[in-house]
Amino acid sequence: MHTKVYRNDGYAKVTGRASFVDDFRFNTIAFAVPVYSQYVHAKILKIHTKKAKNAPGVLGVFTWKDVHGKLHCGQINHDLPIFAKDKIRYEGDVIAIVVAETKEQALSAASLVNLDAEELPPLLSVEEAMKDGAPLVHEQIKGNIVCHHKIRRGNCEEAFKNCDFVIEKEFTTPFVEHMYLEPEGSICRPRFDGILEVYGSMQHPFSTRRFISIYLGLSESQIEVYSHPTGGSFGGKDDTAAVVCARTTLAADRLQRLVKTIYTREWSMKESYKRVPFKIRFKYGLSQSGKILAIKCHVLADSGAYTSTTPWLTWRAAVQSCGPYEIENVHTDVISVATNNVYTGAFRGFGAPQMNFAIEQMMDICAYELKISPINIRKINMLKQDSTTITGQVLNNHTVSTDKVLETILTASDYDLKIKNNSYGKTDNDRLYGIGLAMSYRGTSIGAEGIDFASCIINCQFDGSIILSTGIHENGQGAESAMTLILAEQLGVNIDRIHYHPMSTSHIPDSGTTVASRGTMMGGGAIYKGVIKLKKFISEALCEELGCDPEKIQFKDDYIWGKNELKLHWPDAIKILHQKRIYPYSFGYYQAPAIDWDEEKGQGIPYFSYVYSCQAVELEVNKKTGKVKLLNIWAAHDIGKAVNPGLVKGQIYGGITQGIGMTLTEELQMENGHITSLNYNQYKVPKATDIPEIRAFIIENPDPNSPTGAKGIGEPALEIIAPAIANAVYAATGKRYYSLPIKIEGESSK
Repeated sequence: MHTKVYRNDGYAKVTGRASFVDDFRFNTIAFAVPVYSQYVHAKILKIHTKKAKNAPGVLGVFTWKDVHGKLHCGQINHDLPIFAKDKIRYEGDVIAIVVAETKEQALSAASLVNLDAEELPPLLSVEEAMKDGAPLVHEQIKGNIVCHHKIRRGNCEEAFKNCDFVIEKEFTTPFVEHMYLEPEGSICRPRFDGILEVYGSMQHPFSTRRFISIYLGLSESQIEVYSHPTGGSFGGKDDTAAVVCARTTLAADRLQRLVKTIYTREWSMKESYKRVPFKIRFKYGLSQSGKILAIKCHVLADSGAYTSTTPWLTWRAAVQSCGPYEIENVHTDVISVATNNVYTGAFRGFGAPQMNFAIEQMMDICAYELKISPINIRKINMLKQDSTTITGQVLNNHTVSTDKVLETILTASDYDLKIKNNSYGKTDNDRLYGIGLAMSYRGTSIGAEGIDFASCIINCQFDGSIILSTGIHENGQGAESAMTLILAEQLGVNIDRIHYHPMSTSHIPDSGTTVASRGTMMGGGAIYKGVIKLKKFISEALCEELGCDPEKIQFKDDYIWGKNELKLHWPDAIKILHQKRIYPYSFGYYQAPAIDWDEEKGQGIPYFSYVYSCQAVELEVNKKTGKVKLLNIWAAHDIGKAVNPGLVKGQIYGGITQGIGMTLTEELQMENGHITSLNYNQYKVPKATDIPEIRAFIIENPDPNSPTGAKGIGEPALEIIAPAIANAVYAATGKRYYSLPIKIEGESSK
């Protein structure tokens, strides 16, 4: 029975004591605001700043001319400017920041910055950007093709010739806004020792430091970025947040005084990157029995004006382009294209929600076409123990639990009984009923996108208390709590002995960004390794007192145990070590297992393990209004081992809620490249009353590839709710919806 619930920062956050970036108070602080051009695509001729510089209270106006380092930076391609210089590539490009004694003075002066520019026709669709002779968004990106990922397995063309059924469909997914509650913000304080001290609403202090270092031309050791509470991220506070911090730091460095930038919601939505829109074309070939013999997949992804992490997330989309199914013949192309739209990048799910929206609908479409059960078609094709994936990876190093998550949902939801009540558009009243489900498998951690690693520091004090730090950033997801629980369990001490100390970039090595649902596994792995080292030298130092060989000493129940029930209470043991001048300190480091990847063929081992998931949705559609009412949701996820089950379920509830918004209510409205839905009154996130009861089921198969047995849940929780809803909507209405958000036209609007 899962009962463990622990939150080290819970009290501070529910009482309002936690300090977010706008809560930090310093004397003599100046305020910075950004200046936008109002163009979507334009050639910059001249930026006029004189009037703004002479305005009351203004301390400085900074443009690209004030950048002493490199003008461009980025996660992959260094194409994102701190300030626009020669061109405006999307409406969120910042041409200057104005710094003044008060925010009101800065805002007033910002309106005095003028731009001479030659407006250029914008590229606003991937098809337009790919045409021969189309203008280049970036001169170095030939043909506007940012990247092209391939999966090649078997021979699709030959396989299609032998299929009894060939089914082709197209799907589209839109730009989606992260809509974190706290917008971007930053404070920089120049210290007396020459260090630039940076606070910000970000998801990765080390990435932020790297951006600042490159933009400002400073060594990383001259910049100290602090980790502190962040009001939501969901993948959205990397590039944009880092640039906001860099501009603030530039101003603080030039003025040698404290500078603060806090974004409005409108600035945040205009400038920040979004979920990558996909245009997906699928061709499925099947036998009469329902076995999928071949899949051809073609995806166009809109990278927008800058690259960000789009090449990494489109790679994941390619690798998992056929879902949790064993397919012998696959031909996948995922192509990312530069446009003058708002740039796109990481958003919870990282390419998988878009793909799964299409994949899991295709499974139902094929089942209905073949007149077999949507459940049976999944059972016929789904990955099992020792199956081979579409990249040629044999799943023999962990428990493959597609059958377990599916059966859990079928049983919990009474699926076989309820599916008989599906309306398919026919009912005697105004309510159409439907139930649908979706499945997924998700590669653990970042995989072949990069080398994955993490570190920790375990520092035992004289009184037995323990200071723990890791390089994993807390975005609000409960990473600090998970790290604390892992240390308490591994070291066998009471949890109240442990104080989690938030990191800064100057006191612990980089542990990678908080992405890819990797925090618990990677940070926990570092703690596991650190505890092994700590136990070893503690045991060697205390073996005489405990009367046995070091290898036989045990750590449990807040005691260190030796021979014949000899034991030392943890604080007494640590005091002895200090008195012996043996400092109980350990640095733990963990690197993910090796993987193998052939980029050209799209074959190899992209991830060392996978999370398996299934979700079902029961809903009603009002025939007159078209409004969807969600009745019940069931979710089962095999996450290896649940370190903090209460927060695992919280992640599931939150991920599903966010996915409901993407599916039914959220729509980023754009006109000629300008975002017109710039606040909550126009961009509709789900209300509490829109969310039904969610029943979460944690499946545990401790993963042998993870030192603690844990994998992750942050992204799997979100990535299949959209197709589950779409399949249930079809079951209710008899109509298939191929684009998000799903808009159902009621009879009263016809």
